[in-house]
Formats: sequence, structure tokens, C-alpha cells
Amino acid sequence: MIKRNNDSRLRSKTKIRKKISGTPECPRLTVYRSLDNIYAQLVDDSTGSTLVAASSLSKEVVEDLKAVKGKISKCKLVGKLVAQKAIEKKISSVVFDRNGYRYHGRVQALADGARERGLKF
Repeated sequence: MIKRNNDSRLRSKTKIRKKISGTPECPRLTVYRSLDNIYAQLVDDSTGSTLVAASSLSKEVVEDLKAVKGKISKCKLVGKLVAQKAIEKKISSVVFDRNGYRYHGRVQALADGARERGLKF
């Protein structure tokens, strides 16, 4: 049997999700990373609804993304965008869900960008 990286990530994701969940006052900031893009959303787990979503494909940041180079810089912009949208909806604190990814590189850059705009976690 061949062990795949995604299998390890999914096991880690399951362990993380047992411990954390989002509420309307303090939603869960979850991150998904594909090869080229990154996606972030604030989720209220009590109702199972997405409160705010942003990605590197969002229309709001397309022009800004053309100006920066590298995936880490793009992730930081997406973090700032999701934080800005959250603050507009009067959400100031969140629970960070790294979704099984290591807190390193692009995931860390997104978190740092969100913190710079004022989200607390």
C-alpha cells in the first residue's frame, strides 16, 4: 500500500475538527490550498453556513494579485481580504482551522495577513 500525503492531511484534519468549531460570535476561519490558489472562509458550524469567503480568484483582489509575485504574497493579500470582509460583518475574533496543512508558508502568510487587518485568533 502506498502512503499518500493527502491521506496524512485528512487524518490530521479529522483530529483538528474534533477539537474546534465555529460559533456565530467566533466563527471558524478555514483554509484550503490548491496548487495555484488559496481559499479562506469563515464558517458558523452551529448552522453550517459560510459567513464570509475569499480566495485568490476573488474579483476584489485580481488587480492587486497581478502586481505581486509569488504565492506567499498572494496568500497574504487573501488573508487581508477575508479579514476586511469579516470586520465589515462585525466579526473580530475567529478560530483558525489550518485544515490539516502545516502552519507554514502559504497558510501562515494568510493567517498573518488576516491578523494585520485586525482579526484576533
